[in-house]
Amino acid sequence: MNILAFAGGVGGAKLALGLARALDPNRLAIAVNTGDDFEHLGLNISPDLDTVMYTLAGLANPETGWGLAGETWNFLDAASRLGGEAWFRLGDRDLATHIERTRRLRGGESLSEITRAFCAHLGVTAEVIPMSDDPVRTIICADEGALPFQEYFVHRKCEPRVRDFEFAGIALARPLPRLLERLAEADALIYCPSNPYVSVAPIVGLPGLRLLIESRRAAGMPVVAVSPIVGGAALKGPAAKMMIELGLDSTVIALAKHYAGTIDGLVIDSVDADSAPRIESLGIKTMATDTVMKTDDDKTRLARETLNFARSLKSRLTE
Repeated sequence: MNILAFAGGVGGAKLALGLARALDPNRLAIAVNTGDDFEHLGLNISPDLDTVMYTLAGLANPETGWGLAGETWNFLDAASRLGGEAWFRLGDRDLATHIERTRRLRGGESLSEITRAFCAHLGVTAEVIPMSDDPVRTIICADEGALPFQEYFVHRKCEPRVRDFEFAGIALARPLPRLLERLAEADALIYCPSNPYVSVAPIVGLPGLRLLIESRRAAGMPVVAVSPIVGGAALKGPAAKMMIELGLDSTVIALAKHYAGTIDGLVIDSVDADSAPRIESLGIKTMATDTVMKTDDDKTRLARETLNFARSLKSRLTE
């Protein structure tokens, strides 16, 4: 099958790697959230793109899931001694990515062109597509006011109470033409186990994209989401905390209600298997399995099981 995956964050990157190992590279495209992008120390930083890219290249730090393995911090230490901001951890090797990206952007290249070149140099064979070349910036609407995402997520360690989300610039942002092409070719669309509010939502929220997804669903393309919530908690990131602060339960049932009407299948962890009947009452087929990805073999296994689930849903939709 031709697969288009939407990804952001460490969980999204992990399943993206599993999909890359389970599929012919030409059959996989990964659209990555760029709402987390920001400028720091004069550099253009694309955290989700880099996490996906480093993971697919086999370069990611295995302990954190983000950044590069074997990283050192001499630059950041020196910048801090000079009074520079050190709250966002830019490692010495990682710094090269941001400097080269910034140089090329200022030279007139697009983010998608730069990403394609980086992936080629790093040996990434799956197609990695930024959701847009136009800037979209995720804003956390907190009790204390509006916070840029990285200020909330990294600097403030997700402590402020969330009330809502805004995606500045999204009304004028255009989905990448290549993203639209891969959507038109896709036999299934997979939402990786990424935060539904700040990783998946910015991609789906691009002008016209939701309608295109619905038209493809009507033509028999299933949309399958893999839950980032396991046993009421998020394995990575603040998804569960956000759900509670939005007045929701941090459960797979609440996640299913969030996606209801827009997905055909939900992959949940075995610990949440007893929630399957309630999820299916929302019109969403479920598959329960071990969704915790500790090893590369876990990632590949989950990817293959998700692909088989998507294949079975496609058969039902096209009968």
